[in-house]
Amino acid sequence: MSMNTQGRPTGTGSAGAAATGSALLPNEPLLFEIGDTDHSGVDLPDVDLDVSFLGGFERQTPLDLAGLTEPEAMRHYVRLSRLNHSIDSGMYPLGSCTMKHNPRLNEKIARLPGFSDIHPLQPISTVQGALELMNQLSHWLLTLTNTAAVALSPKAGAHGELLGMMAIKAAQEAAGQAHRTVVLVPESAHGTNPATAAFLGYTVKPVPAKADGTVDVEAVKAALSSEVAAIMLTNPNTCGLFEPQVIEIAQAVHDAGAFFYCDGANFNAIMGVVRPGDLGIDAMHINLHKTFSTPHGGGGPGAGPVVLSEALAPFAPVPFVRRAGSGLELVEHVEGSALGRVTAFHGQMGMYVRAFTYMLSHGGDGLAQAAEDAVLNANYVKARLDHIFSVPFPDYPTMHEALFDDSFLRDTGVSTLDFAKALIDEGFHPMTMYFPLVVHGAMLIEPTESESKQTLDRFCDVMAELAQDATNGNKERFTAAPMRAPRRRLDETRAARQPVLTWEKPNRLPKAAE
Repeated sequence: MSMNTQGRPTGTGSAGAAATGSALLPNEPLLFEIGDTDHSGVDLPDVDLDVSFLGGFERQTPLDLAGLTEPEAMRHYVRLSRLNHSIDSGMYPLGSCTMKHNPRLNEKIARLPGFSDIHPLQPISTVQGALELMNQLSHWLLTLTNTAAVALSPKAGAHGELLGMMAIKAAQEAAGQAHRTVVLVPESAHGTNPATAAFLGYTVKPVPAKADGTVDVEAVKAALSSEVAAIMLTNPNTCGLFEPQVIEIAQAVHDAGAFFYCDGANFNAIMGVVRPGDLGIDAMHINLHKTFSTPHGGGGPGAGPVVLSEALAPFAPVPFVRRAGSGLELVEHVEGSALGRVTAFHGQMGMYVRAFTYMLSHGGDGLAQAAEDAVLNANYVKARLDHIFSVPFPDYPTMHEALFDDSFLRDTGVSTLDFAKALIDEGFHPMTMYFPLVVHGAMLIEPTESESKQTLDRFCDVMAELAQDATNGNKERFTAAPMRAPRRRLDETRAARQPVLTWEKPNRLPKAAE
């Protein structure tokens, strides 16, 4: 028996299937390394197929699919799943991303016939139940935000953000204000905010944050002019703070003839407690996964509805649900609509169902309690750790996430990245690092309302123990971490720039005896 490069014993099994890791942390081979292309897990008869209809485009080479037994295939994917961290296996303390638990009730309801098996092109008369759910979801989104219109169709938060700014641009062009080409973006904004504004042709003008991490209304007033189209402000902001001057900021923006776009990514911290419409916002996207517990998008089944004020309601896109007589219809065309359609079909039905199920499960008081529990959990983490970690903005209680910086690591030789990697060895996904950019070596932690006090205590105990070890000079524990993960520490820059995207069958080298 020998040792591999990770210090683990290796065996001498068949080619491509040698033991390359411990029983609990397997180095899982590819399917092509487990099976072989000469055998199949099922017996299939030889079939002569007429492929003349393919016009000469039929395959000329074998598929070379690996033949596996059912246990082999099942175990392969189960083992792969164990290599991933998930909300079902442990806490996700990522700040800003809001990785909350998705109740299984949501999943059960989303799989009901009539929701899971419908098609966007089938007759409207056959999907009245789905339209009713969308209509009810729209109603409660408007109620929670105190706004005038909602567009369900955006596929994600960033897509919704784009739609909101497109509505603002359309409204100003319709009012003869096309000369407004500047968008104000606070330094503490989400990165998508300036990207969205620039994508639409706007010039981005940053607004500096105050020393306490909030936006100064006087700084906003100084930046306003007849060329400013809108401000894009996140509230609660990415420092985890509620903007105390938000109403004054909205008033100043409106007095200057501009619109107030609110990044609603952190609405989960105030849902059922504060209505953004009461604060003066004109447009706001809502991430259903962050607020109402649908699966986190990640390029997949996302949904980012946008609510609009009365001033922007006429510029909402199609399609939208409207009551017609005794039923509901999906309005596909409005004469003179400024935006028209922003996506091929209406949106993600499964996400609507999950979000609405979450709403009905909690009720108005339950949604407010979920927001309050998220704030309570974040402040508990902050209180548990603020004597060890440095808090950059101590003047205000935090909202849904606790923000620390890396000043406690000064002169230890341990970086924020090293610290986060060591957290993996303790069974936790790392917190968000180096964001927001206004804080050096930021560590942003969002426990969400999903986590119990016992889980938070264990997390805080681990964080405190790691901090103590770093300041005591145990540098090696951090710079080599993670040491208990299957792949240990990767060169992430090289992995991003030189990814290996295809598997090539290795050349068989002849043995010495041959």
